[in-house]
This record gives sequence, structure tokens and C-alpha cells, in this order.
Amino acid sequence: MRSKLFVPASRPELFAKAEASAADALSFDLEDAVAESRKDEARALLAGHLKNRNGAGKTVVVRINAAGTNWFEQDVAAIAGLADIINLPMVQSAADILRLAQMLDGQGAAAEIMINVETPAALRRAGELAGAHKRVTSLQIGYADLLEPYGIDRRDEGALSHIRMTVRFAAAEAGIAAYDGAFAGVSDAQYFTAECDNARRQGFAGKSCIHPSQIAIANQAFMPTAAEAARARKIVAAAEDAQSRGVGAFLVDGQMVDKPFVARARAVLALLDGNATA
Repeated sequence: MRSKLFVPASRPELFAKAEASAADALSFDLEDAVAESRKDEARALLAGHLKNRNGAGKTVVVRINAAGTNWFEQDVAAIAGLADIINLPMVQSAADILRLAQMLDGQGAAAEIMINVETPAALRRAGELAGAHKRVTSLQIGYADLLEPYGIDRRDEGALSHIRMTVRFAAAEAGIAAYDGAFAGVSDAQYFTAECDNARRQGFAGKSCIHPSQIAIANQAFMPTAAEAARARKIVAAAEDAQSRGVGAFLVDGQMVDKPFVARARAVLALLDGNATA
């Protein structure tokens, strides 16, 4: 999911436009984007849309309300069987994740779980959360909740890099994906592009988009460049030749290459193959 487009569940007039967009995934939101007075209405609107949607090919993510809220159980009951991924916000401990997983098991739902890392506790426990349950397949940063209450500058690259690397290594330890959080400055495409590039260099698989104008930027940023693709093909070809000769490490353009480099090259080619028609 190079790009995940946020769609407020209380705004059905946006559903068709979102489905027609170039986003890899749609992240329907029942949490912050929906006023408390409209939670029940939004849930019903979203459930109706997902039951009858015409959007084959897009991953459906639903951000439900947090485990400690009055809407959590109703959200899970209505959405569990309709979403590919349930996005759990404001996670404090593994207990929140296990509670959601048990409810999904009880409903026989196949949905994966994406954990939002957007509290100090979640950042500190990111590794524990990533490995809390087999349904957890990704971590996602929530910058607003993680930074704004504490007076941390949203554009402080030192802070952002620390958060990203903490989350990325937690995801890496669990063998799952990490996704960068949203950037609210819709009119600042230059900064959004730079943030995508930084996240990609630090191993993130994609980024949240809060406006359709950000989708193309994210889709391009999280794909390998032509030079990276060419190098990956060269490494894989050399690895196959080396394997046939019983050689474990070898040179490619003057650089020593062995198992981790080959694994990365194969991952690059798999990403290209998976998005060949995107």
C-alpha cells in the first residue's frame, strides 16, 4: 500500500470519488474525522457502502474507535467482516490488540490488524505491540496525537527520524510492514514529497494521504527508481550465477554482495511486479 487515502465515514458523497482514485488503499475513518454525535450514523453509512461497494483491487482499511471508547465494540461488530484491515488507534498496550483479535476471532472475520503508534506508550512499546498477535500485519505512525499535545514541532526532522526508525525496527523485528503517517499541509506538495522520500529511505512501505492530490506523490515515492530496479535485476542475476557455482559472496559493480543485499534486491523486484499495472 504505497498510498492510503483517508475517507471520513460520515461523508458518503466522497466514497465514489475515493474508489475511483489511484490510491492503493482506502482508509475509511470512524474515529477522529467523525463527530461524536454522528458515530452511529457514520458506522451505518460505511457498512452499507462496504456491503455494496464497486472497488475491486483496492485494499479496504477501516480506522475504528479506540478500545477504551463507547463505540469500539459496535464498530468491530459492524465492520469486522467487511474490511481487509482494521486500523486500531490510540493503542496503549498489547491488551488492546488482544481484545480486538478475540472479537475478530469470535466473528470468524479474516481482517488483519494495523496498529497506530500515536501515544508515548505505544512508541515505547512498539516492538511488543508489533508482535502481540498474528493478526497484526503493520504499524502506522500517527503524528498529530504523538506530537501536538507535547509541543513537538511537526517538521522537526530529528524527532520525525527518531519516531520513524523506532517504528521501523519494531516492525522489522516482527516481520511486518511500517507505514508513515499523514501530513496535514495539503498545499505544501514539496514538503510532502520530501517526507515521502525520507520515509522510503528509512524502509517504510507507504504513506497516508488526506487529500487526493497527495496520492500520485506517494505512489511514485514508494516505488523503486529506474536505477534501483536495474541494479536489483543485476544483483539477482549475479546471485543466480553465483549460486550455480557455489559462491556465497560476489562483486556487483565493485561492491561486495551477499545474502541481505540479494534479499533486498528480490524485494525491490517483487514490489515492481506487484505494481506493474498500478
